[in-house]
Amino acid sequence: MRRACKILTWLVFLAAGIGALPVRAQENSVSLNVVITPAANKAKAPAVKVPEVSNVVVWLTPLARTKALSGHGPPEKPTQIVQRHKTFEPHVLVVTTGTMVQFPNKDPFFHNIFSLYDGKRFDLGLYEAGSARSVLFDRSGVSFLFCNIHAEMSAVVVSLDTPYFALSDRAGNVVIRNVPDGRYQLNVWYERSLPESLKELTRVVTVSGGTGNLGTLHIPENPDFTTAHKNKYGLDYVPPPNADYDHP
Repeated sequence: MRRACKILTWLVFLAAGIGALPVRAQENSVSLNVVITPAANKAKAPAVKVPEVSNVVVWLTPLARTKALSGHGPPEKPTQIVQRHKTFEPHVLVVTTGTMVQFPNKDPFFHNIFSLYDGKRFDLGLYEAGSARSVLFDRSGVSFLFCNIHAEMSAVVVSLDTPYFALSDRAGNVVIRNVPDGRYQLNVWYERSLPESLKELTRVVTVSGGTGNLGTLHIPENPDFTTAHKNKYGLDYVPPPNADYDHP
């Protein structure tokens, strides 16, 4: 009898403790679709090629700091952009501010990575096949990355002060998961669009009640976009004497 009373008391205590636990905020999956408006041909003919709709970055910045936001941090393991076949993989990487990004060289020759832009300025110098170097993206912003040896190589790291972000897929679909109820500022970034065009897409949205769809974003393409760029000295690239640059 005494043992039964103890068990009953323990169950009542446990139930009371569970009831006292803080209720987890409602988290939602926020979705939307992006459509790229092709730039008009300079010859005044309509563009015929529909731009790629992947690699559009969409993020939600809370208008009031929440417990859910403060609980998110950079990943414990380094995120990677791999150098392979004279290409950065992936081309666009989105991270939370404070994330360490590792750059392993998987090619059988030397590479260099540099960025001279406001997001994060750095120059990793030349490093050989099989080695890796890392950069801490400790401030928010967009960093354009290039290789000082191979002009065709480029990548972008977007560092954000919010964990609520996603990249569009090839169909233009965007899904941001685990977003708590609240009011947010919606922001968009796309490499082939002008900053002023993207700024016009910024707006305040309210997230609540489970899965929410924010509709369609029409993003105009920059008619003057080009992948051409200078090297880290501000000069044109000079082709190396050999097809593959094997030595610094």
